[in-house]
Amino acid sequence: MWKRQLVLSAPGKVILHGEHAVVHGKVALATALNLRTFLRMTPRQDGKISLQLPNLGTQLSWEAAELQPLLATFSVEWPEAQPPSAEQVEKLKEFAGGDSGHEAAQGVAAAAFLYLYLSVASECGVLPTVDILVWSELPPGAGLGSSAAYSVCLAGALLSGCGIIGYPLQEGQEAARWTKEELDVINRLAFRGEQVIHGNPSGVDNAVSTWGGALRYVSGKISALKSVPSLRILLTNTKVPRSTKILVAGVKARLLKFPAVMEPMLTAIDAISGECEGVLEAMAEDPSQEHYCRLEDLVDINQHLLNGIGVGHAQLDRVCQVTSSHGLHSKLTGAGGGGCAITLLRPGTTSSAVEGAIRELTRCGFECWETAIGAPGVSAHSLSCLKADVQKALTGR
Repeated sequence: MWKRQLVLSAPGKVILHGEHAVVHGKVALATALNLRTFLRMTPRQDGKISLQLPNLGTQLSWEAAELQPLLATFSVEWPEAQPPSAEQVEKLKEFAGGDSGHEAAQGVAAAAFLYLYLSVASECGVLPTVDILVWSELPPGAGLGSSAAYSVCLAGALLSGCGIIGYPLQEGQEAARWTKEELDVINRLAFRGEQVIHGNPSGVDNAVSTWGGALRYVSGKISALKSVPSLRILLTNTKVPRSTKILVAGVKARLLKFPAVMEPMLTAIDAISGECEGVLEAMAEDPSQEHYCRLEDLVDINQHLLNGIGVGHAQLDRVCQVTSSHGLHSKLTGAGGGGCAITLLRPGTTSSAVEGAIRELTRCGFECWETAIGAPGVSAHSLSCLKADVQKALTGR
């Protein structure tokens, strides 16, 4: 077991284009959001394993001897493990407790940790005694990939800590990333954590969180875009709850009822994804204002199409109206029906325009972050080089 403290982070994700159309075989572009989840793993010498989740107000611990009997039960042919069974997940939840509300979120998070921990322990043949603290900038349940960032951080830390993969951070470095082969191992294990949490995830969220940048997803196939630029955005959470399942069903019902109307709109959304992919790759070599103008046009067109297929919301329209009054361009991201919107901030956008938009959006009851997309994937860090608020969250000081 690794004898030093490990510090990692992994990004969230936003869908840039392709929402809902992707369900019907079209392309979606997902990109890493530079609101991150951070993890600190510290070796312990007292035979205990502890998990601290301050965002959930939770601290759990187990004796290694208490988990030992589970090692045989959860032993897997790793890393090509079978998906976690419902029986395994329920058994792991028993160790955390909780079956409703806040306690249910705690139980699922703990079950994912225990599944990943036991999977790695079964491979390396030992139950490492560690303290793990996970703190996130990502709001949970907002469609921003918070659970995937959590699973990716856990996978990277446990795999590195047990020596299955290396730990890339060298003395004197502020940040470092794993090799492509090691990232693939992290991604595969993190997907198992996502299966514990969500049952049948697409794999997009954990892939974006692992690799960073932007990914193209179509019909179950995931591929990375080349040389994606980092783009400044304003992210706005309307705080309107919504059901992805109900919204997806609504689009399907409209497609069956009005195929001649809906099919062209879904095809147009697919074409927007293709156009955007080309613009992003061109921007890596020539970040001209013309490319930003094209991106803004695509954002506006896609927002109208998403309203047209029935996944808009009055509060998302309000975000678009407010930002438009400041010369900015916005669209919903994710399932729609509420949730979050993204606003492009081209180079040269004045701070007064951004600050004015944020003030007005905040008065509407929304929550805003100025951040970036196209961010790096899972990374190892020197704790001393992280932002002060992150250091405080990870150390309690």
